[in-house]
Amino acid sequence: MVTTRGSTPGRRDRKKAATRQALADAALKLFLERGYDNVTVKEIAEAADTAIATLFAHFPAGKEALILADSGERLESLTAAVRERADGTSVLDALHAFFAARGPFNENLPEEYRVRMDLVLRTPALWAYARTVWVACQAPLAELLAEAAGLDEPGDSEHLLARYVLETPDLASSRPDRLAALGEAFARLKRGWPQL
Repeated sequence: MVTTRGSTPGRRDRKKAATRQALADAALKLFLERGYDNVTVKEIAEAADTAIATLFAHFPAGKEALILADSGERLESLTAAVRERADGTSVLDALHAFFAARGPFNENLPEEYRVRMDLVLRTPALWAYARTVWVACQAPLAELLAEAAGLDEPGDSEHLLARYVLETPDLASSRPDRLAALGEAFARLKRGWPQL
């Protein structure tokens, strides 16, 4: 939703946000009741009292985006984790803490979020889409890593590290002790990139 700093959203923006929320809520309800693969976009649109064209106008990526759309939240959060880290905190420690507080690693998330995460973890199409949207942050994360290292632009090393960082939660979340696996992965990354 686009607003200027300090302003409240206009009627049109509120209506768009309400439509997006109605579509996302309808999708989640239907997916939980019948399973992701047994629900069509037509059924979701009907449940939200909208047209299929409206659904795709708000969620061009289709069914997966109804559960995992974030309007740039992932990249904004990664950027904040790196740029707003506490003095004396390494970039990799900040990214480790960032991921440990999200998704399948945080046991204290609100119930609605946990329900969504469980759905993603047990639905191959959603899991694959989640991985895709995270990996899409590779180039911007490499830029952030270069910035933190005092470089003018990222090199192969920063791109490689960015990819490893973004793949780590996907790999760790499939392990029996997810949080321990995440910690072990970041410990190894810190040994490979001690300057970050």
